[in-house]
Amino acid sequence: MTSARRPDIDIRTVTEADIPDWTRALHTGFLRSPGVTDEEVASRSEYLLAHRTLGAFDAGRCVATFRSFDQELTVVGGATVPADAISNVAVTATHRRRGLLTRMMSQDLAAAKERGDVVATLIAAEYPIYGRYGFGPATSMTEWTVDVPRAGLDARWSGPEDGGRIDLVDGEDVRKLGPELHERLRRVQPGAISRDARWWQVNTGVIHLEPTPWAEPFYALYRSASGEVEGLVSYRCDDTWGDAKQPDDTARVKWLIATTPAAERALWHYLCSIDWVTKVRSGWRGPDDLLPLLLPDPRAARITTQADWLWVRILDVVRALEARTYDGEGELVLEVADRAGLAGGRYLLEVFQGGVSCAPTTRTAELSLDIADLAAVWLGDESVVRLAALGRVREERAGAGRLADALLRTSGRPWCPDMF
Repeated sequence: MTSARRPDIDIRTVTEADIPDWTRALHTGFLRSPGVTDEEVASRSEYLLAHRTLGAFDAGRCVATFRSFDQELTVVGGATVPADAISNVAVTATHRRRGLLTRMMSQDLAAAKERGDVVATLIAAEYPIYGRYGFGPATSMTEWTVDVPRAGLDARWSGPEDGGRIDLVDGEDVRKLGPELHERLRRVQPGAISRDARWWQVNTGVIHLEPTPWAEPFYALYRSASGEVEGLVSYRCDDTWGDAKQPDDTARVKWLIATTPAAERALWHYLCSIDWVTKVRSGWRGPDDLLPLLLPDPRAARITTQADWLWVRILDVVRALEARTYDGEGELVLEVADRAGLAGGRYLLEVFQGGVSCAPTTRTAELSLDIADLAAVWLGDESVVRLAALGRVREERAGAGRLADALLRTSGRPWCPDMF
């Protein structure tokens, strides 16, 4: 006796009628309550339909989700490249190991390549998944917990010593002043990404998708002595009392953006000066953030989390390498392997005074690497020499790894402030 053959799982762009079922599948994949409210469907519908939203459907029921949208990514030197940002990836536990993610990813990356996107980006919940699609970890993040009493800061501090000032503002002020401030930051921070109007609405409670009620955070704004807005922080404080009936609160930073060291110094000092606050959780910061060294005792800032963050998949090697700047000069022939066939080949990278050129070549390769490893070194964070020691990069000419590091590595590390 033979069993009836199950119909093939259909992968397609979602329609408005699919959104409740698609949202349930997303909740299920992220181990949230599968319940979906009418309010959430209404809130999600507009932006899901405006983006590239895919679903995998088995007998009409959504069992996997995938979404991508337009993004800009800042590269070394301050230029931006168009990116295919990928999010909301989930496969229901009953349908794992059936190639659903591979089918959705392949479809999306091929379309991104056709559109002319230079890279694809994502934040990886699990490390082993995305390397097989050509993604590499291009930035990392660090979170610190500051033991305020140990930090050595002046407990009598009443504001910035540079003539600037800090004011508490509300969500409306943040939506008005935050976007322009963030634009200034992302234009100089490699690894930073664009934020649309919805980002500011979600992060100030205008749009709220979580099952728990919205709790308004505090917002503190730094203005320089000339009145220029140079920093903004969003944070919440818990209400904790120790055994001795003493306040033992933690200020938890949701996000902090600053365009000058003075603004960064002032906002961290402000957070550490709030009455009752004995700990400050920094939120996701760049791995070379100034925070620890702003404290008289840097050991008061203990690393709580350190992990890979923004993953990049290069779709156009020539445009990716020509978009960024380089501190040194030199020539390097790269043999780039790409199992998906989207961006592989042999390329000559020429960096000269005042410019850069990258083009396909027939010259003998000097360095061989996978497209995922090229992504890991592209923004300057990873070392080619280190990857060679791990066996992930092969030197075809002695010294090619050191030359690659001299060209590609940067004095400041890339950082992506956002999750998406």
